[in-house]
Amino acid sequence: MRLPVIATRAHKGKWLELDRKRETIRLLGVRGEQLGIVTWESVIDLILGSLAPNQPERARTESKGSLVVNVRYSKADGQWFKSWASWVGDGGLFIESSDPLPVGTTLTMEVALPDCPSEWMGARGTVAWVCPKPDQYTFSPGMGVRFTEVSTVAHERVSQRHRS
Repeated sequence: MRLPVIATRAHKGKWLELDRKRETIRLLGVRGEQLGIVTWESVIDLILGSLAPNQPERARTESKGSLVVNVRYSKADGQWFKSWASWVGDGGLFIESSDPLPVGTTLTMEVALPDCPSEWMGARGTVAWVCPKPDQYTFSPGMGVRFTEVSTVAHERVSQRHRS
């Protein structure tokens, strides 16, 4: 299903395309080019996250921040990539990439915090959303990855950095 953006002045002429089978929403430009894609889960989490003041349990468990870390990641085929994550939180990270992987791709990752660049900590995740072009407000091209597994050490170190 395609929905035209007609009332939002800054984005008039763009389209939202809902894919019920894949549970994704694609943003299409005025010429039909894909500008980005997000999962329904990400949209639901965003909406629920905006209710955080009314949900203190969720607010305490979802720390967020602009922590920048080095990251290495691989797909199931074993090919490794190096980049950096410009945002890391308890639930996931945003990996900057000029060639982001498709939504749903499973990744094996290693992250190194700025204060210990040679100490790599393991994690696994799934690409939850993609930003193929720079977003004028927040993101560079890349992919939002939702953690499915994080080493205890990595979780403790990231949480500690957010508290300080």
